[in-house]
Amino acid sequence: MNVSATLNAFRLIHNPSLCLPHATISTFNHLPIPISLAFASSLDGQRPDIRAVVLDKDDCFARPRENVVYKPFLEKFQALRLAYPGSRLVIVSNSAGTNDDVDGKEANVLEAATGVKVLRHSTKKPGCGPQIMDYFHNAPDSNVTSPSQVAVVGDRLFTDVMMANMIGSWSIWVKDGILREKSLVGFVARLIGYDSHTHADITMGV
Repeated sequence: MNVSATLNAFRLIHNPSLCLPHATISTFNHLPIPISLAFASSLDGQRPDIRAVVLDKDDCFARPRENVVYKPFLEKFQALRLAYPGSRLVIVSNSAGTNDDVDGKEANVLEAATGVKVLRHSTKKPGCGPQIMDYFHNAPDSNVTSPSQVAVVGDRLFTDVMMANMIGSWSIWVKDGILREKSLVGFVARLIGYDSHTHADITMGV
């Protein structure tokens, strides 16, 4: 159970805009590089100074409960690694790297398969924003001095997008992901961060 998502959902009563993304793409392959191109430029023509990227895993760049990059996304994933090397790219999952991941086994497998750091965090999204910023601040090569220099990419409005807005970062919502839900209930469950793939019929996205 994601206690963090349940507790933080009450914030939406007072501020519904917390679950609104700054940019929306269909799938991971539609992610622009550099990431700043996803966001509209300001009146003076400037775009955000994105120095680091937080990646969700399931239905973002990997199939649910798989710890490898989805094959059609490999080229984009490698391009992202080159653009944001070292500590500037980190995977933050609500499965791998959490307290549910006994001895960090899932995180270790994911790191070996992707070559990207998986954040170990005790609080699940959307409540782990402070832990993410601590990670960047303690990694000199990230060059991150402000949450506004971080972009969060994920398929969940109530976890990935909400977390980005809570800490003052930029968010990119992956609208379709890899697996598309047939049912309305399954689609809504995916948006809020509930693991619907074991409770609803699914089909491959186009």
